Amino acid sequence: MTLIKSISGIRGTIGGPCGEALTPLDIVKFVSAYSSMLHRSKGDRRLKVVVGRDARISGPMVDEIVCGTLRACGIDVVNAGLASTPTVEMAVIFEKADGGIILTASHNPKQWNALKLLNEHGEFLNAAEGAELVEIADREGFEYCDVDSLGSYVEKDFTDAHIQAVLAHPLVDAEGIRAHGFKVVLDAVNSVGGIVMPRLLEALGVECVKLNCEPTGHFAHNPEPLPSHLVDLCSRVASEKADLGIAVDPDVDRLALVCEDGSFFGEEYTLVSVADYVLSLKPGPTVSNLSSSRALRDVTETHGCTYSASAVGEVNVTTEMKRTGAVIGGEGNGGVIVPDLHYGRDALIGTALFLSSLVRSGKKVTEVRAGLPQYVISKNRIELSDRSLIDRILGEIKKRYASERITDIDGVKIDFDREKMWVHLRKSNTEPIIRVYSEAADEASAGRIAADVIEIAKEIIG
Repeated sequence: MTLIKSISGIRGTIGGPCGEALTPLDIVKFVSAYSSMLHRSKGDRRLKVVVGRDARISGPMVDEIVCGTLRACGIDVVNAGLASTPTVEMAVIFEKADGGIILTASHNPKQWNALKLLNEHGEFLNAAEGAELVEIADREGFEYCDVDSLGSYVEKDFTDAHIQAVLAHPLVDAEGIRAHGFKVVLDAVNSVGGIVMPRLLEALGVECVKLNCEPTGHFAHNPEPLPSHLVDLCSRVASEKADLGIAVDPDVDRLALVCEDGSFFGEEYTLVSVADYVLSLKPGPTVSNLSSSRALRDVTETHGCTYSASAVGEVNVTTEMKRTGAVIGGEGNGGVIVPDLHYGRDALIGTALFLSSLVRSGKKVTEVRAGLPQYVISKNRIELSDRSLIDRILGEIKKRYASERITDIDGVKIDFDREKMWVHLRKSNTEPIIRVYSEAADEASAGRIAADVIEIAKEIIG
């Protein structure tokens, strides 16, 4: 049983005591606090909030509680139903709504769900707003409206509007994609991607072979789009003689690719490859988080542009993108953010731009991958039973590597500039762990530096 409050939203497991999991009472409390924040910032006028969800088993139950609570707070609800996270983000913009709530625990297993809270721009709440929300919830500083002031309720599908916006993007070569006649195998992990992604691919004239595309919420495999979880997809791409494979997570904000020979493209390289294409047509700054591949920096500098890194978390990436005027950004987990569409990770625009890049280059996916800077990233974790040890662990690692370049805006990142490698340790926003990401030119070097810092942590844990 877990309940986690962070910039990633209010996330927890379904079932258990109030305050220790994402129970109905906790859902009511946090949605009421969110409503109170909106009323406080927007004044007395009538407010509107968009709600959408992925296909998790708990989704309908959570949806009913959320929509009912919003209405009890005098807020009009536009229910987008089964919708991807980027679709809900764009729906807030389409509707000129005052906010949005996405019901998804992203890549977490089926027992999890979450409230991802959006502002009027369809963007995640920042750290200060998140802290205010928790404070209001903790003291139960909210009240409900009388019967004559209850919020209204309508249902509306925004998927086609989202797809049309993607097709209309100036760097998406929709005609070229249709003329090429791509064949793609899609793994949507039995969630909402099984609805939205085939509709996008059909609009682009792409033959789509569906794998795990029934939105039942019974995930066919671990929903995080990592190589070990996508064995069936890799095999199917090769057997179908497809041009590529596409995998999305349950809420479709992450995009992972598989090469035509069944090899894994690498989720780190989704953003790198799309950025390479975007920068060739629209030069400008790029941004990714501290745990993302150095390859984006290399590609950006090849185009004569500047790269900068943010703390981990979509809101931190978008804040840095706005500060620098970035033309593209995202995270090394397959998250692509194209700001002239919207400031949110979006597998739909990522897919359309990647296919456009294939049309323009005339290359196979394996050839695209071979032409990018070659790094290997290692992703590990340190399990924690006592979260109070985190600061001790990070402090000791800073001391041990004091001679190297250290960044501590988000955990501790150590750059070994001479060797072109790095290791980054940070507390997870969603789980009781320390994530350990490391990168080098080869797997052995990346693994070695990760093992070194994990050993230091184990000394402290005891």
